[in-house]
Amino acid sequence: MQTTVIPGRTVLCKRKPATSTFYQEVVKGLSAPQKYLDSKYFYDAEGDRLFQQIMQCEEYYLTGCEMEILTSRSAEIAAALAQHASTFDVVELGAGDATKSIHLLRQLLSNGTDFTYFPIDISANVIGQLEQQLPVTLPNLRMKGLNGEYFDMLQQANTYSHKKKVVLFMGANIGNFNSTAAHDFCVELSDYLLPGDLLLTGFDLKKNPQVILRAYNDNAGITRAFNFNLLTRINLELGANFDIKKFEHYPTYDPGTGACKSYLISLEKQQVQIDDVCINFEADEPLYMEISQKYSLEETDQLALATGFQPVARFFDNKKWFVDTLWKRV
Repeated sequence: MQTTVIPGRTVLCKRKPATSTFYQEVVKGLSAPQKYLDSKYFYDAEGDRLFQQIMQCEEYYLTGCEMEILTSRSAEIAAALAQHASTFDVVELGAGDATKSIHLLRQLLSNGTDFTYFPIDISANVIGQLEQQLPVTLPNLRMKGLNGEYFDMLQQANTYSHKKKVVLFMGANIGNFNSTAAHDFCVELSDYLLPGDLLLTGFDLKKNPQVILRAYNDNAGITRAFNFNLLTRINLELGANFDIKKFEHYPTYDPGTGACKSYLISLEKQQVQIDDVCINFEADEPLYMEISQKYSLEETDQLALATGFQPVARFFDNKKWFVDTLWKRV
């Protein structure tokens, strides 16, 4: 037996070697004073399937709003891109199933634009599906899928081609960071780009708080299942023994800060073992799962200007609940 130390607690556990990044980051999060899990690990095959269902939920307006922008305003977006470059690489961070970006890709092909598409996703399952399906749907599309972390793969895309980059960061994915982390992310992203490169990124805008909260607490319980699936993944891949019946899903929204957060609340005092580490939960202790940050238009401009970009165009849905904003690296 070996003593494993968790902040505030010392527990005797049987030690086994565990070196995967997934294991290390899960243990790090669960060992923090405020327990958390990294939302990037939601997306195994089952997580991908559940998120596709979330995007079809009536309450989850984000997908519909951005889909409206991409289906009705792709010609305007393509024209805005053409003002800055005649040939470029389209690099999509967190491509998912590309059901929205495909409309812009189709428009660019229709315009005869000289471009190559590099979808990036942490899910190998997603990239595999894109490489199978997109060449059938868009026969003239030049593409190469990249499976891995955003910046590692963006650097790899830069080695494949030295063309100007048009980076897509759609679906309000930037909302997966709190305000400080979003600033740091944009600064780091700008470091991988050259002056004149472009970023098209989606922001979910501040609106009626009940509309926002319902989007993360759908009646069918799919968002709940999506959060619990990460515990199931940890059980399956890391040999943990989470009992999901001992947790409840708890979403919150603060209209002042624009932070919409999801937690899993421990329903009782309990212990969870993950391979070689034991984690104690107190009754009612929260496990922070994810954030979806909402923005005002002014805040999106402030973020751009503070991180090396210049806002050059905005594209709204009809309700103005969502915006895809085009930034230029300065």
